[in-house]
Amino acid sequence: MSTVYRQVTFFDTYNSSKSITGFILLGFTYTGETQKLLFMILLTIYILTLLGNGSIICAVCWDKRIHTPMYILLANFSFVESCYVSTTVPNTLAYFFSENKVISFSGCFLQFYFFFTLGGIECFFLAIMAFDRYLAICRPLHYHIIMTRQLRTKMVVICWIIGFFWFLVPIIIISQLSFCGPRIIDHIVCDPFPILVLTCTPAPMIEFTCSFLSSMVLVVPFFFIIGTYTLILKAVLRIPSAEGRRKAFSTCGSHLIVVSFFYGSAMVAYMRPRSGNEADTQKVVTLFYSMVVPFLNPLIYSLRNKEMKNALRKVLGLGLESLCKRYSLRTS
Repeated sequence: MSTVYRQVTFFDTYNSSKSITGFILLGFTYTGETQKLLFMILLTIYILTLLGNGSIICAVCWDKRIHTPMYILLANFSFVESCYVSTTVPNTLAYFFSENKVISFSGCFLQFYFFFTLGGIECFFLAIMAFDRYLAICRPLHYHIIMTRQLRTKMVVICWIIGFFWFLVPIIIISQLSFCGPRIIDHIVCDPFPILVLTCTPAPMIEFTCSFLSSMVLVVPFFFIIGTYTLILKAVLRIPSAEGRRKAFSTCGSHLIVVSFFYGSAMVAYMRPRSGNEADTQKVVTLFYSMVVPFLNPLIYSLRNKEMKNALRKVLGLGLESLCKRYSLRTS
């Protein structure tokens, strides 16, 4: 039944694509109860992701005890995560119950730009967070001398600048191309590779440029993180006591888990061999690293870190106290 529905829907979509001035972003093609269930799951995850990352930002801003480079970088990373999920998820949720699933040319290219830009910024932030952990473990006596407020600010600004310029040239070039035939993108986001398939003439150089930039934004920070943690591991193994080694590892455990989730799923998405059910697999992998990983990150950092737990309790306590005061004023 679902196969027949999908074939009919695709045929109708193919016919309607001839008369639209934009793209058709198919997204997920489930129907009935499956569609409603998936919609509710994704909506819940999206709301919890915003609440989780927002709580970390508020905790770092309000609790002066954790005004350290590590947590300030974490708050910036949480802000990037919130922006990252918001580039695609609202659009994906809206298309669940949309009949034509049409996205304008400008809307598609803006989504493509900000999705990959913010994803690249996340990679850079994970790299400078690894550098912060390296200084804290390998250079503890010089940590506050090296990791000054000025250096931290410069690194954050550089991450944003490089990220925003990284995909600027490809997006401008692709947006100038002409597109022929059915403008159907069988994906949940405006990915450059399905878009390039729809061009009137092959563009191998543009495709190579997009592939190269996507790979470099992953590979360069990844190898920097690997090198950093190699030095950290050597330093930790030289610590004589088991308790000292455990404490040293605990300070970077959360970051390592986040790096593993993010890079593992991203590399599967863009560096794995192609398979027969490419579109469905790509959707699932993209959904994982663009939505599930940002949802898990606040849980990883809050559950594994006592200082963050205490700061979050303080924030939640202040919030509940404020609500109680407002309620008592209204009822009195």
